[in-house]
Amino acid sequence: MKILIANIGSTSFKYRLFDMTTEATLAKGGFERVTNYSDAIEKALAEMKASGALPRLEELTAVGFKTVLAKGVLGCAELTEDVLKAMEEMNEVAPSHNPPYIAGIRKFREKLPRTPMVGLFETAWWVNAPEAAKCYAVPQQWTDWGVRPYGFHGASHRYIAERVAKLLGGSDLRVISCHLGGSNSIGATHGARGVGNSLGMSPQSGLPHNNRVGELDAFAIPFLMKTHGLTIDQIVRSMNKEGGLLGISGVSNDVRDIVTAAEQGNTRAKLAMEVFAHSIRHWIGAYLVQLNGADAIVFTAGIGENQPQLREMVCANLDWFGIRLDPAKNAAHQRGQEAVISATDSRAKIMVVSTNEEIVVAREVKKLLESRK
Repeated sequence: MKILIANIGSTSFKYRLFDMTTEATLAKGGFERVTNYSDAIEKALAEMKASGALPRLEELTAVGFKTVLAKGVLGCAELTEDVLKAMEEMNEVAPSHNPPYIAGIRKFREKLPRTPMVGLFETAWWVNAPEAAKCYAVPQQWTDWGVRPYGFHGASHRYIAERVAKLLGGSDLRVISCHLGGSNSIGATHGARGVGNSLGMSPQSGLPHNNRVGELDAFAIPFLMKTHGLTIDQIVRSMNKEGGLLGISGVSNDVRDIVTAAEQGNTRAKLAMEVFAHSIRHWIGAYLVQLNGADAIVFTAGIGENQPQLREMVCANLDWFGIRLDPAKNAAHQRGQEAVISATDSRAKIMVVSTNEEIVVAREVKKLLESRK
């Protein structure tokens, strides 16, 4: 069983082909600055054919997608036209994510009309979170309209929880996972249950993101409209394109550039990193209370795995909890390495673990297809 996982961004396309009999990766690749998804898909299929990973398209069992949000769809589902329309209904909530995914899925359907297209929605891992974690203090009618926290990055937080359980040899662990990349979130998992996620109704919420605003008081929007004359479209664009770490630093939406600028004395860049760490610590603190402690605090994704300075900022002054980082282990961590970087007497393990969202999606796609036999 060969399953192709397509990861579609607003200007990028990445893929990974799995042999699900062994979960081996047969091929992977990607393209940046994509303006034509049809061409990118053709190139990807040609690469897999040339490498021998996929000699014939008929060998492909399904294409899986790490889809974001659809009205009334929270788990793993075949991406029928009805499901795509349900995604379109939530475009205003996920404007940076849903439109490119929908366009990419439709292009795949044109290229592979007989191959099932299946999406694992990022909200899936949080379906069984406590009801209190899935409710805003709004009128019931708003809730009925879909105004509620959904949580995202579910595949990543699930993978980390399951991987940490294997590494530490436990089945009922309390794991706080810090997915820090272009999009950022903190997740809390207890055993096999997602308990909470810092992302709320939209992927623009929670922590500051690369150029998306993160947490913002809702009344800032009518203030800007009434006092400064901004339109809703202007505000939405600013929140999606000009906010986050870019907005604070004024330097870049790339943490590497911001760290360099901060080291060179740029005060706005320094503030951006401090705000980022402050927000991460805020959510870790919340989940330490929610979980009644933690067995592991885990850093993952591009920033989480590769920024030791940020990990040090986040883990500072947690002595009251009995949580202590080992500065030498933190500084010595090598890219791609799974490691424990906490002190030997730390009550919770502090870890760096690479995420693998694609294999989580592939497993769920396989499970869905097998359930229909």
